[in-house]
Amino acid sequence: MQKVFHKMSNSTRPQYGRVWMTFLQNSLIREMTFRGNLLITIVTRGFWFAAQLILFDIIYRNVNSINDWTRDDYFAFMATGMLINAIVETFFMPNCANFSELIRNGNLDFVLLKPIDTQFLVSFEKVNLAMLNQILLAGALLCYSLFKISDLELAMTVFQNLIQTGQWLSLFVICCQGTGQILMYCLLLAVGVVFFYSLMIALASSSIWFGRNQGLYDFWFYITVFARYPRSIYSGSPTGEVIRFAFSYVIPILLVVTVPARFLLSKALEPSWITFVAVFATLVLLVISRYIFTSSLNSYRSASS
Repeated sequence: MQKVFHKMSNSTRPQYGRVWMTFLQNSLIREMTFRGNLLITIVTRGFWFAAQLILFDIIYRNVNSINDWTRDDYFAFMATGMLINAIVETFFMPNCANFSELIRNGNLDFVLLKPIDTQFLVSFEKVNLAMLNQILLAGALLCYSLFKISDLELAMTVFQNLIQTGQWLSLFVICCQGTGQILMYCLLLAVGVVFFYSLMIALASSSIWFGRNQGLYDFWFYITVFARYPRSIYSGSPTGEVIRFAFSYVIPILLVVTVPARFLLSKALEPSWITFVAVFATLVLLVISRYIFTSSLNSYRSASS
């Protein structure tokens, strides 16, 4: 690690990719050193994943749909939320949780001396490789849901007819639409990851002012639990409407999972411009979180001072 930073100090531009690869290598070595802990974490998360599937499978055995979400639709929504959370917990959660410890034991002093952006070092130092298992499980659930929803036999028939009749332009348009839908879904997934990261790093930065911020981390888990369910299920009661409005337009955690899931499933979004709200709110929160982080560093007093 020191060799990497020494070489960087002699260059005009930090080599962020090389530093991140070093972080990844260190994380892999650390996980391989404690293989038992890695295995237990993977098994535990696997049980949690299975429990979620069994729970909602039991629920949907008694009802055909909840609002406009069928069983397979909801599994696609669940997979979307799990993908976003798994990415956040793999790359960002352990680092943001460790930020207060850097302040307490004085190691933040050494981070500030590195010739690279401090927020980058704080955010990417550790990679929770055990959570990669959750990404694979969520991806498998998403593929299963899309397979159950789509009529592959009808789709293959349409493709064969277009090829046999030589309608290449129509075939090209259909392929472009499908590719565009997948790319847009991935982009919206990235928006969700950035939103949760921005919220997390903003809460972690408060450690400089409060010393320890366990209460704020509890707040994080309390509000993100609402994102586990589709936005539409909160309608129908005064309390639900308040929750729906607050977590759609004040802290839009309901949007960053619901919007990509509905887009992938070709479900209508109400209102239609709600996608722009999710993207705009994420960009604003990213800027605000950066400001909070830099402001907190300006208030930081060295452990030796």
